[in-house]
Amino acid sequence: MSIRDLDDYPWDGVAPYRERAAQHEGGICDLSIGSPVDPTPQVIRDALVAATDAHAYPATAGSVPLREAIASWYARRRGVPGLAPANVLPTIGSKELVALLPTLLGLGEGDVVVHPRAAYPTYEVGARVAGSTPAAADEPSEWPEGTKLVWINSPGNPDGRVATVDELRAAVERAREIGAVVASDECYAELGWEAPWDAETIPSILDPRVAGDSRANLLSVYSLSKQSNLAGYRAAFVAGCGKIVAELLKNRKHLGLMPPAPVQQAMIAALGDDAHVAEQKERYRVRRALLKPALEAAGFRVDRSEAGLYLWATEGRDAWESMDRLAGLGILAGPGVFYGGFFPRHVRLSLTATDERIAAAAGRLAASA
Repeated sequence: MSIRDLDDYPWDGVAPYRERAAQHEGGICDLSIGSPVDPTPQVIRDALVAATDAHAYPATAGSVPLREAIASWYARRRGVPGLAPANVLPTIGSKELVALLPTLLGLGEGDVVVHPRAAYPTYEVGARVAGSTPAAADEPSEWPEGTKLVWINSPGNPDGRVATVDELRAAVERAREIGAVVASDECYAELGWEAPWDAETIPSILDPRVAGDSRANLLSVYSLSKQSNLAGYRAAFVAGCGKIVAELLKNRKHLGLMPPAPVQQAMIAALGDDAHVAEQKERYRVRRALLKPALEAAGFRVDRSEAGLYLWATEGRDAWESMDRLAGLGILAGPGVFYGGFFPRHVRLSLTATDERIAAAAGRLAASA
């Protein structure tokens, strides 16, 4: 396996359904991709503008104020105290880290990279690029011999599943038994909807209740794209095991993976302001409250989806048939098969559309019931 073995980009296969949905007299309601549509908060934009005199190369490690802001954010928002600047590292968005982590860790042939059964495709892509073997498994007891890296995604994309403290602790204990690194993709952690996650903090892999008194071989990956509408900024970071963070920093220096200096300043502003996060969460809550019951009235069952930006739904038939039905209503979704071969009857619908488009989609679904 290598980068030469990658398939065509899967979203190209959605083009016919996009074309059909676009022919609807009321226009397309594109709920397929989780790309934010709401404005970037002004406090963040102002910080970016103020930092545009960026004549020098930025630090791959990130500025000291940025690393301190990341550590402070983990303590305040994620229940993870005690991180030092050496425990955190900014990245150029989270997707590049997901895709490159096996390579940056030096994994290769014979090494296994575990990811969830319902999974963001880049976990598998990253394993294949490194020449490693991807394996889909949710239960720690199912992790095969040779596992060197385990991806956890909580809240999950596409299914919105949240791992409890007990489940995360069991994963960490198993990883320690077999000597694997655990990387937890937590980029939807501010978006909990159903009890208890509507009131409780969604746990991090670095939470002391999970990790105990050691962060060795544990990494938390986070993106500001979702909570702060910064997808266009490519603003993310990784935190955890100081030894691994140092290794990642060394290798990223060689590769020139430097977050732009103005973006680093914007990240500091985003991490220090909780008000805009609450405002954005409320927008998504309103949209979800419209779309979920409309889907259910139209004959779909919504599975999991207790957190995150998506509704993971099935009407009990092939996903492509559901895609076709939705396209006939002018609604574009994502087929479950893009997230692994275990869910051929699910579709994923995103909350990242305008209020007007979400309302239009809900109305069309209700009318089709």
